[in-house]
Amino acid sequence: MMRYVAWSLRTILFLLLLGFAIKNDGAVTVRFFLGTEWQVPLVVVMLVMFAGGVVLGATATVATLFSQRREIRRLKRASERTPVPREASTEIPDAF
Repeated sequence: MMRYVAWSLRTILFLLLLGFAIKNDGAVTVRFFLGTEWQVPLVVVMLVMFAGGVVLGATATVATLFSQRREIRRLKRASERTPVPREASTEIPDAF
């Protein structure tokens, strides 16, 4: 049942994005350095910018993930080298 709901939501999202792309098919001029220009549909520019954002976000996430894994490895090695202190006795000494 849940699989059908997920596919339904994906289909609706796809159709909404397709409609958005069809409505924004006008050509835009993208100007680069040194007088270079590129005439493309607006939806292509938006798709390229979206993909660039996804790549940038994924790169930042992966960099953070590797940094955290490196820190975990360092802490594990440090904890293996340090002896674990013996726990104090849980017995209550007699006061008398």
